[in-house]
Amino acid sequence: MISNPTPDSRGTCVRIDLSAIAHNVQTLKKAVGGVRMMAVVKANAYGHGLLPVARTALLNGADYLGVALPEEGRLLRRAGVEAPVLVLGNVSPEGAEISVAEGLIQTVCDPRGVELLQDTCRKTGKIAQAHLKIDTGMNRIGARNETEVSAVLSALEKAPYVKLTGAFTHFADADNPKDSFSRAQFDRFQRMTALLPEGLLLHAAASDASLRFPWARLGMVREGISLYGCAEGYDDIDLRPAMRFETRVAYVKQIEEGDTVGYGRTYTAASAMRVATLPAGYGDGYPRSCSGKAYVLIQGTECPVIGRVCMDQLMVDVSRLDGVKPGDEAVLMGRQGNGCISASRLAAWAGTISYEILCAPHARVPVIYENIPEGL
Repeated sequence: MISNPTPDSRGTCVRIDLSAIAHNVQTLKKAVGGVRMMAVVKANAYGHGLLPVARTALLNGADYLGVALPEEGRLLRRAGVEAPVLVLGNVSPEGAEISVAEGLIQTVCDPRGVELLQDTCRKTGKIAQAHLKIDTGMNRIGARNETEVSAVLSALEKAPYVKLTGAFTHFADADNPKDSFSRAQFDRFQRMTALLPEGLLLHAAASDASLRFPWARLGMVREGISLYGCAEGYDDIDLRPAMRFETRVAYVKQIEEGDTVGYGRTYTAASAMRVATLPAGYGDGYPRSCSGKAYVLIQGTECPVIGRVCMDQLMVDVSRLDGVKPGDEAVLMGRQGNGCISASRLAAWAGTISYEILCAPHARVPVIYENIPEGL
């Protein structure tokens, strides 16, 4: 059962709407035409909470779970999650021990990975499942050509405890509507998987590719950023952001023309104005790079961030609003009234991507779950 905290003494918290996760899983399943779906829950489910998101996704139609580390898979298993879990990262000696012990599907890229799994299995008497990662252009991990794929197959022939059950690749440019590079990657994947035994689970498409390239869906799609409602550019698909980052106004003051605000005196008031201080900053995961660029929502109105974001506080211009006072709600990301600060907007101001924004809120920020499915 989920044990929910309350906002901290500042009123700062992250709220996760699990009904949005449920809705997104159901919507994505329909959008991709009924192929199997992996819910990617690595990095604490992109900051949304590993176990609550994994369980909600499985309850609503996800077939597999994807993690980056064997340790993440171990947390799922020890919480009673029995669904197939693929470790997307390459295998290490320590990781092989965890993956085999917990019954995780382990990615392998080369003969060494197969040998690590085989050695661990021999000691324990267990069988390990593996998916072969094929590098078709990302140049991160994976077998890069037919020769390297053949070397993995030769290693598997000598590894009776290791069962190859799938193969996959990853697109490097799937958010580009011009699909020429992605097409070339897919063609390369098909050529190399032709060397593999029949009946394997093949998968290539993560969030963007699953929605943009129907030809790439194969036997399974891997839904990451889309699961959390932050895939961009798909107006015909109703995905709902699940995360809201909020705090409360701590202090309001009047400053005069020529007064400066914050470290480095980077903001100078052009006229008399009212400034609200919010008790959250980069120590809570709000990007310092948003200084002087971003907006927050107070009374449903966008209020500009002025001066430099501090470790524990930031300042905003509330001159347009009447009656702002300490204790008023301020939304750093999410909806308030008719206003919305999306993860992608915050990312644009910070000069990064929405993935990093979702993972940013730090450990001292309480995470509160809302609309919890029955039984979680």
